[in-house]
Amino acid sequence: MRMAQASWRSAATVLVASWFIAGPCLPQEHLTVEVGRDGDFITVAASADLKADLQIAWEVLSNYDDLARFIPDIRSSRVLKRDAGGLVVEQKGDFGVLFFRHAVEVTMEVSEEPQRRIVARAISGSMKDMETRYDLLPSERGVNLGYYGRFVPDFFLPPLIGLPLVRRSLERRCRAMAEEIERRAALARGEPRR
Repeated sequence: MRMAQASWRSAATVLVASWFIAGPCLPQEHLTVEVGRDGDFITVAASADLKADLQIAWEVLSNYDDLARFIPDIRSSRVLKRDAGGLVVEQKGDFGVLFFRHAVEVTMEVSEEPQRRIVARAISGSMKDMETRYDLLPSERGVNLGYYGRFVPDFFLPPLIGLPLVRRSLERRCRAMAEEIERRAALARGEPRR
């Protein structure tokens, strides 16, 4: 038992160290991430203040078939169905860092309010329950990207490091989304590539 506890503590130390080693490209003051619990649900919220306009942010956010190209840990993302009522999107990837990795698949019903909001709800896959929402709002820098969600995974999350794992994964994905939006916005403005 003591050996298992020491192993978990060691793993948690490595996780925390990896958090600080990975250097962000988007300045920290422009990205906030919060993770918590609400009963069985894990709740997440993130916000990024971006130097981009609504149209470019929307184009990146709603291009589901292209997300695997720049979002870490997403192996594939594709639209299965699109009609007047919305979309069905399938995503496959991995969750975790370093020693703890778990394959995740989710099929979602997605509804869009163009250049304003995307709401998704899991209908099958690796989540017992999942609801997420992206919001786009004008800001002084250009656009604010907000992400909110709550989910219950159908796989085991280690008690000591579960929430830090979720936080790290969410930060990596939100940072990648934000950086892709800003990269495309800079190209549209004719700025040299970073």
